Amino acid sequence: MMFAKPFSTGRGPSPWLCLLFVLLSAPGPVPAADDERTDQLVRLASDDSAVRQEALRQLGRSRDGRLVTFFASYQQGDAYVHNGRVVLCSKFQDNGGRKMAPLSDPLTAKPLSNADGAPLIVPADDLKSIGPSGRERRAVADAIRLLEIWSPALETRLSAIRRFGNGRKSEFLEPLGELVDAEVPDAVRDRAIESIALIELGSEDFSDSPEKRIAAANRLGELASASAVPILEELLKKPDSLEASEHQAFTMALETIEWYQWKIARVQDLFYGLSLGSVLILVALGLAIIFGQMGVINMAHGELMMIGAYATYEVQLLFGHTPDDPVNVFFLVALPVAFLLSAFVGFLIEVLVVRHLYGRPLETLLATWGVGLVLIQFVRLRYGDNIGVNSPTWLVGSFEPIQDLRISYNRVFIMSLCALCVLAIWAIMNRTRRGLLIRATVQNRETAESLGVNTRRTDGLTFALGAGLAGVAGYAWTLIGGVTPDMGQNHIVDAFLVVVTGGVGELVGSVMAGLGLGVINKVIEPALGSAIWAKVILLLLVIVFIQWKPAGLFPPKGRMADV
Repeated sequence: MMFAKPFSTGRGPSPWLCLLFVLLSAPGPVPAADDERTDQLVRLASDDSAVRQEALRQLGRSRDGRLVTFFASYQQGDAYVHNGRVVLCSKFQDNGGRKMAPLSDPLTAKPLSNADGAPLIVPADDLKSIGPSGRERRAVADAIRLLEIWSPALETRLSAIRRFGNGRKSEFLEPLGELVDAEVPDAVRDRAIESIALIELGSEDFSDSPEKRIAAANRLGELASASAVPILEELLKKPDSLEASEHQAFTMALETIEWYQWKIARVQDLFYGLSLGSVLILVALGLAIIFGQMGVINMAHGELMMIGAYATYEVQLLFGHTPDDPVNVFFLVALPVAFLLSAFVGFLIEVLVVRHLYGRPLETLLATWGVGLVLIQFVRLRYGDNIGVNSPTWLVGSFEPIQDLRISYNRVFIMSLCALCVLAIWAIMNRTRRGLLIRATVQNRETAESLGVNTRRTDGLTFALGAGLAGVAGYAWTLIGGVTPDMGQNHIVDAFLVVVTGGVGELVGSVMAGLGLGVINKVIEPALGSAIWAKVILLLLVIVFIQWKPAGLFPPKGRMADV
């Protein structure tokens, strides 16, 4: 049985097949919302100001957070019309003397492409520039303000909501109410509820509504809102204008909020103290080995830390890392580089200077102090007085485990790095042959030499290990402090305090002393209101402690046991 071929005439492709091919290859329909948004954007190019104003109003009420980026470009003059469609072009290109414009989508800011999939680049003459007039800039700013609370970026969204609440304007209640009723993350809804309460409490429009203000104060007290404190204090300064119930509600809310914020501040101080203590431990670890195990007062230890910081800076330059063009892998590479370079410099100091001065602590102190001055001057001649190391993007910012408690990523990294270094030093000293040789040399040099231990090499490697740890401390310091040639001078005293307080040569003592001194410093600093006085009080406490326990938390062993 023969079947007919209804879609073929035998004289080329069937028109039905051509139609089917066109339908299948045509782009899919534009979503209705995006299609409507595109029409609204085109109205911004109208010559009629009333049409433009209506378009701005509709776009501002559209809840489309993508428009925040568009309006920023629109204000800067980067918006154009091409073939009846609004596009973006932030920078023109020169093509043989002809100005060309790479086009981007106004909603997504992604490059547009032509039918072949190549980037859509058109002559600049084909574009019509659009932008707000002087009177319309206020409407654009209002539209951005309304759209930011719907931004896809959570931080942008929360900041915009916070600004609404701090503005205390009742006109913001409607968009905030829409936000509460919409399907949004809990953090966004909670921040919107807080901002509504702030407006109801602080706006003059509700001064004649005591019930609403009392309800708002109670809600803010339950939320422990720090933003409500200045409003409540301002209202309580005018007790004559308040009813008795209002005064009582405002006072209770203020006390509740202040108590919660006080607890949060103490937890925050504890975290800062632990992170500062971690830095002190990193600085003191190397000194605990050099001073504690070898009995050498190395006054150039701070400069070895400085070398680690500048090694990190050089690695950053090598990789070309900048905030605008991040190359985050540089920070991982910088860790071993900082350790090895500082260890190499430390090994040279031991071979050329310290090795000839064992048993003469005063001469060692003066010699290493001189070496430190030479290193400072060399670095100052090479780099100047100040440089900057840009943190990798994954260590920028913080997270909030509970309300108002912000934990920064860089400090968490420093604490983790400190823990790893402590475990590594413990493993080296107690689980490796090199650690056994170090301990043998420290406990009895003559016996170790009689058993074939090369004590000279052991001394050099021990000094290099301590110097390398100082380099790691400098590497970590670039995350939270400035990098200058004399940065080591600010840490050497703290490092000696940690070593002496914990017990010379004792790893556990150095860890406990570092954390303890860091926490104490951050606890007393807010009470005194001055970092300098906090340092003074801390030094006095250490002096009193040493008078009570001259050997520190843990008695020293080895060469320093008889000191």
